[in-house]
Amino acid sequence: MRKYGYLVVEGPHDVEFVYRLLSPFGLKRVRFESDLDDTLRPLIPREYPPGGDLQKRMPVPLFLISDSHAIAVHSAIGDTRLVETIEENLALLDRSTVTSIGLILDSDKQTAASERYARIRDRMGKIGLLLDEKPGALTLGAPRLGAFVLPDNAAAGTLEDLLLESAALVYPCLLDTARHHVDAEGKASCCLPEDLEDLAKPAGRNKAIIGAMASILRPGKAVQVSIQDNRWLRDQALSVPRIKAVQDFLRNLFDLP
Repeated sequence: MRKYGYLVVEGPHDVEFVYRLLSPFGLKRVRFESDLDDTLRPLIPREYPPGGDLQKRMPVPLFLISDSHAIAVHSAIGDTRLVETIEENLALLDRSTVTSIGLILDSDKQTAASERYARIRDRMGKIGLLLDEKPGALTLGAPRLGAFVLPDNAAAGTLEDLLLESAALVYPCLLDTARHHVDAEGKASCCLPEDLEDLAKPAGRNKAIIGAMASILRPGKAVQVSIQDNRWLRDQALSVPRIKAVQDFLRNLFDLP
């Protein structure tokens, strides 16, 4: 009998990050609906356009499956709807069949990881899901519950911090080139200030560096495509301590072998 898991993350980069961390456990992407386990089938949206918005992408989870597990990884499309996404989609499932529920979210420069986690924990409690007092720790029960605050449940940062640590090991020369490219634009820019608003944000430089690297590895493709296709999170990269910590969290959350 399979164990069923449900994980909500902030965005599409995080979805592919999770996929790469789970794939060593034998979990494969489900491409066709006919291959999907019936238990998770209600998570497939049936109404278009979503919310009447023609510009909005269909919120289809990434489904992963093995002989022992079936896991849905759902992007909340931002950090403000993490708990709402869990609440809305658990209402579609038979909750008695869901053995694990989790979240992965970013910290940032303005809000400490502990404070960000406390807010999520409070909101999760209001929908009857009681997280442990510590980020990254699990509440063992039916279902297992846990939330991990990137990059390490303590420091301010985002997924890009972990990708940079991986890049230093896997793509050191490309990382150096991308850093010089981004920093050169910041020092002698021909752009208007409003053009560089996102670059000036706390995580802007890191995101720009990762984006520059991805544009070389997969020209014209989104960063998440590079995360899926390239060596960011394979082999030796999975031994990077802070990346391994996230993988260990997921392994324990979903009770993977």
